Amino acid sequence: MPQFAYKALQLDGISVEGLIDASNRQEAMRQVEGRGLKPIRLAETKGAAAPAAGGEKKGALNFRLGGAKKITPRMLENFTRLLSSLLAAGVPFSRALVIIHREAADPVAKDKWKEIHDLVIDGMPLSDAMARSPETFPRVYVAMVEAGETGGFLDVVLGQIADFQAREKELQGKVMTALMYPMILLILAMGVLIFLLVFFIPRFQLVFQGFNAELPLLTQVIVGISEAVRSYGLFIGAAAAIGFISLRNWFKSAKGRRSWEGMILKAPTLGPLLAQFAMARFCRMLGTLLGAGVPLISALNVARRSIGNQILVDAVSDSIDRVKEGKALGKSLAQNRDLFPGAIVEMISVAEESGKLDGELLRIANVTEGDLDRQLKTVVALAEPLMLFLIAALVGTIFIGMVIPIFSLQDHIK
Repeated sequence: MPQFAYKALQLDGISVEGLIDASNRQEAMRQVEGRGLKPIRLAETKGAAAPAAGGEKKGALNFRLGGAKKITPRMLENFTRLLSSLLAAGVPFSRALVIIHREAADPVAKDKWKEIHDLVIDGMPLSDAMARSPETFPRVYVAMVEAGETGGFLDVVLGQIADFQAREKELQGKVMTALMYPMILLILAMGVLIFLLVFFIPRFQLVFQGFNAELPLLTQVIVGISEAVRSYGLFIGAAAAIGFISLRNWFKSAKGRRSWEGMILKAPTLGPLLAQFAMARFCRMLGTLLGAGVPLISALNVARRSIGNQILVDAVSDSIDRVKEGKALGKSLAQNRDLFPGAIVEMISVAEESGKLDGELLRIANVTEGDLDRQLKTVVALAEPLMLFLIAALVGTIFIGMVIPIFSLQDHIK
């Protein structure tokens, strides 16, 4: 009888692994679920060694030579684009997944695509199968796939996702290239600053103590920072590390994430850009769903998940509730001015009255994305001189703090 290796979650969230004998995958899946477990991965073994006694390993850790690996953005983009092309060419869905799994060169990608294939073959929707691997498939990705499954245009949505991933990667590359030189200067400036605070300024201070001279206020502040770094540097570093880890864990929580997203939306330049990007993504998804014949309420429920920012998702949820009460979409979205400006609301209202809502939403998305691209290019272009200015201000402040006492030293020598 075939043997299947499984990985599943217990009710307390702890992962377990084990082997199970079954005639086929469906029977193995039923046996795993019958044990009160939530299957994550199920694959037929090929002469693999059995796990530790008891057949299960709680909290098991997997190690690979060279460190743990995961699906890279490049692998995910290739998977998305290839699946879109295969489906558009008329290849059956299950066969397309088999081809992608077979053609994958990286072992990590091969295992992940095999896992997705097996879950889909077992009767699970593609979006649900992807949702079980949040470290590989982001929430927005899963929401867009669900929209494609709902509307019957999965190949089109996958193509849009691949294009979006390519644009996002290109933008990240431009940002990293623009910030590379300023970041190198910043690291060098921090190294020089630490050297001055730890080694140079203490000797500089001894010279003035010999003249009984009173240091200027700026120099006193620099000297005080130097003494704190030399005396409590390790404690300051440990406290900063603990604070950083605690803050990062808090941001990962639901409450912390909402607080962080709220602060980002209120940022002078970044906030409007993120809101504009979320609005364009929402309009594109909603227009595509409506064009495929998906009912308005169902389309709204799927499209809101593509926004990405929970604060804006909550605001759109309130608008959806008003649509369910029978109110017009334009008037319902008008309650959220941070996401939908007055001009956009008017366009949606007119298109809704004329019965051309799907086309107008797609047009709004195209226009908004074009404007957003120009704004992002401007922001990236301004980032480099801004960073250089901050570095110059930091180094200049230290320089001035060291030079001012030299002039007063001449007076004491006289």
